[in-house]
Amino acid sequence: MVTWLGGLDVAGLERVLAARPDAVAAPEPRSVGELADRLQRPASVALALPRLALPCLQVGEAVAALAAVSRDGLADILDATSGVRAHALDAVLKTLADRALVWPVGDGLLHVAAPLRNAWSSPLGLDAPLVHLLASSNSAELGRVLTKLDVKPAANRKEMRLAALVEHHSDPARVAALVAKAPAATRKLLERRAHETPERPGFIMLGAPQAGSEPGEQWALERGLLVRDRLWSGSARMPAEVALALRGFDWHAPFTPVPPDVRSAPVTVSDVAREATAASMAFAAHAVSVLGVCAAAPLARLKAGGVGARELSRIGKAAQCDEILVRLVLETASAAGLLARDGDRVAATAVYDTWAEQEPADQLAVLLQAWWVLPLTPGGSRDEDGKALPVLAGAPPCGGCLQARHGLLAAASQLPAGEGAANSADLGALLVWLRPLADELAQDVTPFATLIREAELLGVLALGAVSPIGAALVSGDSGALTDACRRLLPAASGTARFGSDLTAVVTGTPSAALVTLLDSAADRETSGTASVWRFTPASVRRALDAGLTPDTLTADLSDVAVEPLPQPLSYLIHDTSRSHGRVRVVSAACVIHGEEPALLAELAAHRKLSRLGLRQLAPTVLISRTPPDKTLVALRDAGYAPVAEKPDGSVRMERAQRPRAASPVPPPRLPGGTFRPQRTGDRTEAVRAAVDLPALATRLLGAPPELPEPDPYDGRPYDSDTEEIIAGYARNLSFSDVRQLTHAVNSGQAVTIEYVATSGNTTVRTLSRLELDAPFLHAWCHLRNDERVFTISRIHGVMPSWPATQGVSAQQAAGTRWSRPCALPVAASVERGSMTRS
Repeated sequence: MVTWLGGLDVAGLERVLAARPDAVAAPEPRSVGELADRLQRPASVALALPRLALPCLQVGEAVAALAAVSRDGLADILDATSGVRAHALDAVLKTLADRALVWPVGDGLLHVAAPLRNAWSSPLGLDAPLVHLLASSNSAELGRVLTKLDVKPAANRKEMRLAALVEHHSDPARVAALVAKAPAATRKLLERRAHETPERPGFIMLGAPQAGSEPGEQWALERGLLVRDRLWSGSARMPAEVALALRGFDWHAPFTPVPPDVRSAPVTVSDVAREATAASMAFAAHAVSVLGVCAAAPLARLKAGGVGARELSRIGKAAQCDEILVRLVLETASAAGLLARDGDRVAATAVYDTWAEQEPADQLAVLLQAWWVLPLTPGGSRDEDGKALPVLAGAPPCGGCLQARHGLLAAASQLPAGEGAANSADLGALLVWLRPLADELAQDVTPFATLIREAELLGVLALGAVSPIGAALVSGDSGALTDACRRLLPAASGTARFGSDLTAVVTGTPSAALVTLLDSAADRETSGTASVWRFTPASVRRALDAGLTPDTLTADLSDVAVEPLPQPLSYLIHDTSRSHGRVRVVSAACVIHGEEPALLAELAAHRKLSRLGLRQLAPTVLISRTPPDKTLVALRDAGYAPVAEKPDGSVRMERAQRPRAASPVPPPRLPGGTFRPQRTGDRTEAVRAAVDLPALATRLLGAPPELPEPDPYDGRPYDSDTEEIIAGYARNLSFSDVRQLTHAVNSGQAVTIEYVATSGNTTVRTLSRLELDAPFLHAWCHLRNDERVFTISRIHGVMPSWPATQGVSAQQAAGTRWSRPCALPVAASVERGSMTRS
């Protein structure tokens, strides 16, 4: 790869740097060799794969299966030798080269990044080639096979014998002629095995069948058409060369260069904007309602973690919205820092208070930015077994969910101007083609139905087309997103229309001050594009309990009324106020007193209040054996309107408490042009890496391909003392990893490491707030959500903190080993037989 990168021009290298931004994360690579090392990390390759379309993955699988293949040989396998398919293959190869995954070299062959080769355990359903399967065989075993084939190698060394066998089995005509001479049972066995996905390996032994061999297997084993593991009792393995020869000349690997058709319907820009406005207004209003409920009463967490179905039902009932909306609001609000875990509860944070005072457009922009980088699909309410899933459970990030979200808008953007997808099923099918590795939910009847529903609820998609809000999200500009929201969403309404049926109706999204006023004196019945509150004696009494006088409440409501207050509402306020405070409760465990002896006598004789243990000490004084708070509740339940007194005799104002959770530890900073919710006041800023790609490409091409590592004794000092200290203890890290770890310590940025504990278990952790105390590293561990101490010598890999915004989480990107060959974490998604999608 170093030679190929060094031979690119500035524009070509710049494309590679732009497509693989994790490889240029600070500190920037200083040579093409260091860049190549970063590009071939399994974790880095795993970050690039989920953003590839189906034909790119199909070509990558074919190159991985064929080991050494030319462009023409690849075209033969993919049936892309001419026409549109040939042009599509060239475009795909260019895309893969721009991502440094597959590239051509001087020998005419296509080379593939080593981690990409390991992404499929059996690419195209083929086993390993003969060279790999027979690597542990001895010369005598190879000689016996060649004798059966009547092939004479140039020399009797193992290497020559193996080369002769590979040459023979790589010729489809010779293999076909050999199989034609085989017994019928052997031919039947070989034909079946050629189209089966192979099982996995062990040690190889030729010619000696084991117990349980299939009929006809011995003949194939003696001629190297099948090989068997020495210590494994599974089926014999068929080399890739043999399988390809037996599949015939008319067999081709899957290649789908043309996306599926999407039925569309004509839409106008104004229609899309109008539909998006209605959806986003409704969502903003529901978000205010849901988070208002959470701010008033923190959510109870399950012992297993997360918020369960019962709490979700309570919130949905109180906020008058569906479960999918509740889930969507809670997850986005948590990601934006408006909610946080507080012991066994989930409560609003101080950031919520600032957010609640903003205009609806600004509130929506905060939640949209959080949704855009959310590494899960909030609407996923059921698992594969149909069981309800909790919310805010802290599940591992699902990078495929993020890529599905980004791919959805990319799919909708591919539709012609003035057209929208006629149905979500077609749009989901196109998304499957664009992002084959994106995760689908088990509950979806059609591909990505839940995700598409989320986008429509948010106003990101409207009438099957990308809305102005969606276009702003794709651009990655937080300012453009806020402007788009402000253009679509009207300013918050500060007025209400009061009816004689004791209701207050607010059209649009009510302002925070209006919501506070109406919530204090009325009960909300509905919310959405229009919100309705209803006044009752209990709700008015609640406002009076909070310290408002009848005149003040009437004046406040008159100030926000479109028309004069109706008489029934004024009568209700003054009638409630006349009975309010006639009975007072003082904390003396407790004392009840008032100015009307008859009323006190009535309380003492009231049958429903007997459980309070009331006793009359004087015509206007009662004592109770029940605490003041419970006494107040009991009196109010019985139809009275008492007020509480402070010890000094003044009335105690009963204002609603506003419990707030401590602000959570901020997430790691994301390099690249993506959003990240910032816990700094009420705004969400876009974090972008300030990398001058043309200048970096020019600098890399002008530097020596490989730079020597620092050696103070040879006149090559380290860049800093921190780098020298870490290099002295990090015996399992390359110098490139040492540089990135040093940068994280010096700059205070987050970093992801592969760590091997004393038990031998390997974990992948994202660390922030790093402090060096050699030979240890103190840091906040996002995996354990706590401060931890790490031994530097046990760190086996370092990556810039690049969580699920790029398609996979840090843990998923790590695989099993970064510093050694490993199967990529996407292999489970890639391996669906071969890269075809139904």
